[in-house]
Amino acid sequence: MALETALLLKAGFVLLMAAQVLASVSGCNRGVYKFFINDLCLANFTFNMENLDRGLWCSWKDTMEIYEGLTNCTYQVALRMNCFWPNQIVDRFFMEIHQIYFHDCALTGRLLHDPPISILAPFITVPVLVTLLMTAVVVWRSKRTQGML
Repeated sequence: MALETALLLKAGFVLLMAAQVLASVSGCNRGVYKFFINDLCLANFTFNMENLDRGLWCSWKDTMEIYEGLTNCTYQVALRMNCFWPNQIVDRFFMEIHQIYFHDCALTGRLLHDPPISILAPFITVPVLVTLLMTAVVVWRSKRTQGML
């Protein structure tokens, strides 16, 4: 009986160790990942943004390096924790960042707009001219019936 109990305890211990190894290798602990990006990445981002004048928060030129640091931090934490990147946690994290720091920023610099006329004109003119030329060639060729039987 004592031998069976010892074997059962040993088997249970091996299963427990295998479960711990599988859990650490198999994937991302989302709670710990969220904690680290908030504790490490957000803390550093907040510190850098607070040291920047509030009037410059909407200037991409002035915040680009800080924002890239935040992005890189979330990626590095994900890499070290075997998490996919980007993921839902990162998406929500950046949505919250934008709601806190960039909610008053205008979209003027990022809106889509037509290209300048110097670029747009050739893309309109060339197809129109080719269509007119091809139409003229077809009409001219259809009027010349000399070689046809």
